[in-house]
Amino acid sequence: MAQAARTQRSLLSLLNSDGKEHPVENTIAIVTVVLGAIAICTTLSPSLHLVSSWVGLIGIGTGLWGQFISSTTGERFLLIIGLGAAAVGFYLGLAHGGLFGGVIG
Repeated sequence: MAQAARTQRSLLSLLNSDGKEHPVENTIAIVTVVLGAIAICTTLSPSLHLVSSWVGLIGIGTGLWGQFISSTTGERFLLIIGLGAAAVGFYLGLAHGGLFGGVIG
């Protein structure tokens, strides 16, 4: 019987769904998700508002840039997840004390 051969699918093959490699775009997507996770995790402690607000702000910047240069739907999916997490971390960090921690203003 003839059966279709199954190929191994990894995270990079899901991100490179068009068959081409996108190392820069994939790296930006993964960095955005990591920054978003750090921003969310540090909002659990209000004393870490400097970390959550700055990491969230950087995550928002990388997420927006990644959306600008992304090539595949998988990359855009990860970017939106990371961008949302970074934005929530950023805004909660601002609510807990802001970017400068009361030093300015």
